[in-house]
Amino acid sequence: MPRGPLTAASGGHAQRESLSLMSSRVGDAFLRKPFFVDGATDLVTLCRELAARDIGDALVRDGDRLGIFTTTNLRDVLLMDRPPAAIRVDEIASFPAVSIPIGDDLFQAMILMLRHRVHRLVVRDDAGAVAGVLSQLDLMGFVGNHSHLIAVEAAEAASIPELKAAADQIEPLIRVLHADGVRVEVIAELVGELNRAVFRRLWELVSPEDLRARSCLIVMGSEGRGEQIIRTDQDNGLILADDVDPAAAAPAAEAFTAALVDFGYPPCPGGIMARTPVWRQTVSGYRQTIGRWIYGQDPEGPMNLAIFMDALAVAGDARLLDEAKGHMQRLMSDSDAYLARFAASVNSFSDDRSWWTRLPGMRGRASAEIDLKKLGTFPIVQGARALALKHGIAALPTAERLAALAEQRRLPAPMARDLTDALHFLMGAKLDNNLAQIAQGRTPDNLIRLEDMGTLDRQALKDSLGIVRDFRDWISQQFRLST
Repeated sequence: MPRGPLTAASGGHAQRESLSLMSSRVGDAFLRKPFFVDGATDLVTLCRELAARDIGDALVRDGDRLGIFTTTNLRDVLLMDRPPAAIRVDEIASFPAVSIPIGDDLFQAMILMLRHRVHRLVVRDDAGAVAGVLSQLDLMGFVGNHSHLIAVEAAEAASIPELKAAADQIEPLIRVLHADGVRVEVIAELVGELNRAVFRRLWELVSPEDLRARSCLIVMGSEGRGEQIIRTDQDNGLILADDVDPAAAAPAAEAFTAALVDFGYPPCPGGIMARTPVWRQTVSGYRQTIGRWIYGQDPEGPMNLAIFMDALAVAGDARLLDEAKGHMQRLMSDSDAYLARFAASVNSFSDDRSWWTRLPGMRGRASAEIDLKKLGTFPIVQGARALALKHGIAALPTAERLAALAEQRRLPAPMARDLTDALHFLMGAKLDNNLAQIAQGRTPDNLIRLEDMGTLDRQALKDSLGIVRDFRDWISQQFRLST
């Protein structure tokens, strides 16, 4: 089987391409001069103008709104029972046009294109005025970047084997970016967008159209927060419209999970996958289940709620997820007792509060293994989750939650900064460890051997876990948890 471009590009060429992407600004790329038209312009007139200029898009002004018209919008005209000369451009243009500041990193432009599934971005100068239009072709021409090609290959895959070939290129990309010293949070964000492109297309391939229109495919946990990098497990689910029989959706859900396993996304040990009945329900079923998680005695209730709180819509009708989350928020309002129960899990894995002080110079403990998730990232993630739930923070990524909490003065700004730094260090340490495990033929997990870490990294680990310890204590005070 021929290798994909990233699999083959393990040398300096691919590294220079990714470095160009990560070190360049939007303004460094070629920006095409914008062509503006009034929204009242008829379609025939616009097409004549585009043909005369030999371009394929126009920015559409409609009062205070700015949209974009491309030749792709012409498909909508076929559904209109009117002559083209009688159709206004603002009836078929896409509003609003997706914009990006000219000073942003070029990788952010790529991420926006992936996230919104668009091929053009409006670039704005420091004053907010339109400076030009950045196209996908110009972006790819500037950096020769393979990560955007992965998304294109995924979106255009005509079969599951073709989609698997696109997904197989993600891990080599991670290695290239990590070897170039790209920040771990940047890698996580990019990989999250690529994973969702794969999930979206896979769902389209395995599910019938009527099911896709009456359901919402979601990812949860670290995948939903955009903090998953190496494929360690699946966290996904399916929310169905109330007139859909969950049993009828089972074959598609089973095919989706099985294909992801074949792609290298391991099944979730806790069964948090669309093929599991509790994670494949109608929206009314989810509402009832959420109520049991909150008010019932199931010891897994708070953790299931935490996982669902990080749910992100990937495909289908996102309103179904909004309805389920809205119900959760209503039930949780003014429920101090449950919030305390929810927050208490930050201390789930902190029985031994003294070992961390002995990290540097371990004297016989050099073979010890540390669970970076249980003792490091989980308390940060869960504490931020609990505070976000209490104060109505809608953001999903942990760093964004911490920043929002600090901005609202719900969390001391220095603590938010330290927690973000600790989170990113721990994510980086896990990535280092996972890549080494894969190179050794081992299954990647959350355990890191202290003897494999250098002195400086062990000190940084100690400092990070000290920040986590202080945060647990602070959370315990805020929620009046028993110690």
